[in-house]
Amino acid sequence: MVSSVDFVAMLLGASKILKPKKYPIYKTIPKTYTNPIPDPNPIHQPKVEMKPSKIPSTRLGRIYEFTSLGIGITGGIISDKLKQSVGLSSGNSIFSPANVERIVQKLIKMRGAALKIGQMLSIQDSKMIPEEVHTIMRRVQNSADFMPEWQLDGVLNKELGSDWMKDYEHFEKIPIAAASIGQVHKAKLKTGETVAVKIQYPGVVESIDSDLDNLVMLLSLGQLLPKGLYLDNTVRVARNELKMECDYLREAASIDRFRELIKMENLDRVFHVPKVYTELSTEKVLVTEFVYGKPIDTVTNLSQMDRDYLGSSLLKLCLMELFEFRFMQTDPNWSNFLYNEKTKKIELLDFGAARDFPKSFTDTYLKLLKAGADQDREKAIQHSIELGFLTGLESQQMTFAHVNSLFTLALPFHKTDSPFYDFGKSSELTEKVRSDIPTMLRERLTPPPDETYSLHRKLSGCFLLCGKLKSRINCAKEFETRYKAYKF
Repeated sequence: MVSSVDFVAMLLGASKILKPKKYPIYKTIPKTYTNPIPDPNPIHQPKVEMKPSKIPSTRLGRIYEFTSLGIGITGGIISDKLKQSVGLSSGNSIFSPANVERIVQKLIKMRGAALKIGQMLSIQDSKMIPEEVHTIMRRVQNSADFMPEWQLDGVLNKELGSDWMKDYEHFEKIPIAAASIGQVHKAKLKTGETVAVKIQYPGVVESIDSDLDNLVMLLSLGQLLPKGLYLDNTVRVARNELKMECDYLREAASIDRFRELIKMENLDRVFHVPKVYTELSTEKVLVTEFVYGKPIDTVTNLSQMDRDYLGSSLLKLCLMELFEFRFMQTDPNWSNFLYNEKTKKIELLDFGAARDFPKSFTDTYLKLLKAGADQDREKAIQHSIELGFLTGLESQQMTFAHVNSLFTLALPFHKTDSPFYDFGKSSELTEKVRSDIPTMLRERLTPPPDETYSLHRKLSGCFLLCGKLKSRINCAKEFETRYKAYKF
């Protein structure tokens, strides 16, 4: 499990990984824009200026953008080489300041698959990819452009018809959020209800394959990414995830399904999942209830008791999603977890990446986590081979590094004399694992199972959020409860 480079890296750089993006789900309204819909929530106040920019919406248009980027990079390399020959420049010409800026601005303009890969690579530790690549992907991830109004109207007219405003009393044309696949607008229905309207960028889903193919070529320049990252496998998984996330009707069904699961388990006293307005939604437009909570990482001023409660609730839900529901919301962006201080509930957002896990996988995965919590080396190796993290042909050094990282990362579930695991003092986990990364990058013989890409993003996000809250949680008891209740 945890020898997956992805999971290890996600749990390493808490300062780099899952902090709120510059485009959380309820966010930037330019300072010059007056919000006509009353909003009592201060998190909706301006944070970063967003700007409109046309999104290339045809496959040929997007190929042209990547081609022009390649030409620009090549020209930049030639220019830099000439400067180096006369002593005016030094360093990696592929990632000269001018080329870095070219790449960032082009990927920001493209959105879609470009930002998705940016998100996946920006969470990697700087020990694993060149700092220049990390800088590019971090900047791309933090972009906040949105569709100009004429392009927005074109999407809405195509999806809902030219009379789409018949259902709305007011619709804000300036979005409150802009992300990799779409942007979110605040609106008020004629029924008086305030809603969030997520609108997909044009051409994103049609260009996933060509975008990713071109990105692979871009990221493979000079073979700068280590072999242990298995870029081809990462991109293949990203391709499938993107296609799922672009289907807003699928997301609507996932929201409804999760609402029902929460209600069945009597968890709706702790969590709130916004309702979907199915009759107003399409494959590329999703209308949901507007919620007013704050990103949960911003409420660290609460009492220790409240922070312990929030952290334990999130950890319990995470384990239930995997081992009871076998259905999980796998996007760990902290801004998808809002805390409403008025209702005292955690509001859950963004189910585009929600997915099922087969029981054959969760059976063995739970046994692997149990082996890690018990620090049982023999069973850890056995279950790692069964799941596909190891082949059984690895060197002794690689096997040791893998198992060592598993034991370290399972420490929250390990029984000790203290009933609580203090996530506020868990930074030592990162340093203990760091020493194993070079070995795993160098000697991995197989990529991790596909299921673990999204799963490990969620697990690491949960751990990091508990760390941000400095929660003290009886993790061992919670894990043991899940283990004993599980039917293998």
